[in-house]
Amino acid sequence: MEPPLLDENEQNLFANPAADPRKMRRIIAEDPEWSLATVPRLIDICVKHIVNNFAENPLLDELKPKHKDKVLEALATDLPLKITAPLVSDEGYWKRCCKSRWSVCDTDQYGDSWKRMFFERNMEDLIENFVPESTELSEITETLELSKDFIKRLRIRQLLPQIKDVSSGLPQEDEVSDQGSDTGTDDSLDHFDFGLIINKLPNLAELSITYGVRNCGMNFEWSLFEFTQKDCSLLAKAVKSCTHLQILRLQRCQIEDEKARLIISHLLDHPGLRVLDLSHNRIGDKTGRAVGKLLSVNKILEES
Repeated sequence: MEPPLLDENEQNLFANPAADPRKMRRIIAEDPEWSLATVPRLIDICVKHIVNNFAENPLLDELKPKHKDKVLEALATDLPLKITAPLVSDEGYWKRCCKSRWSVCDTDQYGDSWKRMFFERNMEDLIENFVPESTELSEITETLELSKDFIKRLRIRQLLPQIKDVSSGLPQEDEVSDQGSDTGTDDSLDHFDFGLIINKLPNLAELSITYGVRNCGMNFEWSLFEFTQKDCSLLAKAVKSCTHLQILRLQRCQIEDEKARLIISHLLDHPGLRVLDLSHNRIGDKTGRAVGKLLSVNKILEES
């Protein structure tokens, strides 16, 4: 006699007894988010809490080294500098900060220090995008106070001029006073005043500046690349007061003989300058004679 035929559901029950709800034990959790996943360790919960609340309650030095490393690995790279600058010295954290902002990062140019790279490039970005009388200076001054001990070199590749006031027009020649002719009165073309920051950088050894605008495209105007008389006067005074400066580069700035001689005259008694680079400017014999005088009085000058 042939055995009775079983339907598909009965065959599944014979093949897998656990599929029979009558024989399977079930746990119905009161918490809808309950799962069989492993409960996280208490130390992991604490680390996560410290990371999530680091901006309001920065806690780092009080931790054990192994826990401190976990916090640094998880910290966000966009935390305010007023919190991370004095507290975080870990190069791994500053490496993540650099790579999150810039695609090309080479620490060989920054003494193999990621923290120095971040603060120097961050300050360069602030200066390069500063528009006189339009951008708030407070951001630069606040960042400067946090960055001053780490900045040894600034390479400014562009400087934005003031925005022209078309309605007011440019001043007439007869309106320019004798005093104004020394410092410049055409404020619409003046740039960032380095005298505001240069004396607040105790470790600054190299300063490289290009007065001009990068990637201006169809908005090109020669005025965007003008090194005004006021720019020249302010920069000369700032460099003279920065006695620890060793290298000064002013390349592609449209500097003429008169302005070059003014800068050099402020460097005659500079105690630390070793390199002065005025290449790719509109200078001639008069500047050459001024450089000769500088070489005769500055015995430590290596290159000019």
